Amino acid sequence: MPQSPSPQTRAERPGRVDPAAGIRAPRTWASLVGSIRIGQAVITVVLVAIGAWRAAADGVPLPWVLALSLVFLGWYGGGLLLGERTSDRRLATGWLLGLTLIWLGAVVVSPEFVWLAFPLWLLAGFVMRLRWALLLSVVVLAVVVTAPLLHTGTTTYANVIGPLVGGVFALGISRGYLELVRDGRERRRLIASLVATQEEMAALQDELARTQRESGASAERTRVSRDIHDTVAQSVSSIGMLARSALEADDPVQRTRALEQIGALATEGMADARRIVNALMPAELESTALGDALARMLARLAEETGIEGTLNADDDLPALGIDAEVALLRTAQSALANVRSHAEASRVVVTLADAGDAVRLDIVDDGVGFDARHWDAQGGSGSRGGGYGLRSMRARLRELGGGLDVESAPGDGTALSAHIPLGGTASAQRTEGAA
Repeated sequence: MPQSPSPQTRAERPGRVDPAAGIRAPRTWASLVGSIRIGQAVITVVLVAIGAWRAAADGVPLPWVLALSLVFLGWYGGGLLLGERTSDRRLATGWLLGLTLIWLGAVVVSPEFVWLAFPLWLLAGFVMRLRWALLLSVVVLAVVVTAPLLHTGTTTYANVIGPLVGGVFALGISRGYLELVRDGRERRRLIASLVATQEEMAALQDELARTQRESGASAERTRVSRDIHDTVAQSVSSIGMLARSALEADDPVQRTRALEQIGALATEGMADARRIVNALMPAELESTALGDALARMLARLAEETGIEGTLNADDDLPALGIDAEVALLRTAQSALANVRSHAEASRVVVTLADAGDAVRLDIVDDGVGFDARHWDAQGGSGSRGGGYGLRSMRARLRELGGGLDVESAPGDGTALSAHIPLGGTASAQRTEGAA
């Protein structure tokens, strides 16, 4: 009952043409193992035929010769068929010992059947563990060497050396066969493991891509919400205040001036909305420097609310990247919107200064103020304006490696200090690229 190799896969069958590739598949170890097994059966049939022919030529009655040959082949063929259905080593060992006993009976009838020792050596290496295979091989060799002496009383060196070499060769072939089978199984196991790993990596890559998309979408939503709050929402809030003042005004000139300001704010808000959608730079920075944009914002604040604004900007301010300029501009817009809506201030001072390794933007007003310590204790919530503006400023600045300091007390005004390191632009670009 020689153990057969595992079924060959479609790609392992020799001579198979792959329709997709249009080439002939190479010969594999699995096909070689199948060829060895077929060769073993062919050799056994040929040796049985040779032994039977020589025994009949020596005068052994033909019925005995045919009976022994058929019994041997029948037992051998039955073992092959059973080996396709089970891998029980003990059952296979019993089958081989039975085949050996049939062979011993044939050798007793005629020494010409010693030819069948070769397939027995092969089967011993296939079926048994190595130590038992060696023991059976020695027994078979002893029978092969002594059979001529028992039948004819003489022997030759060829009758000893030939079987010894044949036994070693057959046992080596059988053990090599088993190694090929083990290698084939290990190869298939490794291929299955690699395929499973590849599928797992593909699933992980899909999950990573999905996470990156969600992270990018979240970052984009955050950017849009900040920009809307700092631009469009502030414009709408100012429009509301101007509209109320126009309704309450008795002077037609003052009403007309308020309506003109409303129109200008609406136009500016529409331009900001378009730029937010297109992720372009703020309209204030398209053709001017940050200091000029801050000056215009203070002038507009004074014109619309009467709050006196003062800008102190360093003339030798180092060149800033667009990310840093946008962050500082949005911070100023949101802070001045808070001054307009909540501070009840009469004066605000904006300072843009070079702090050595950073750029600092300070905004100080003389308004009613608020409890900044309580705001910090609550993690930046609950401040004036719902706290979103200050949280948005701080988050935007932190993305560039900067920060926001808030000092205020009820009745004492408010001081905001935003700072961004000069290397913050590069950091922001890396962050946006990763998103």
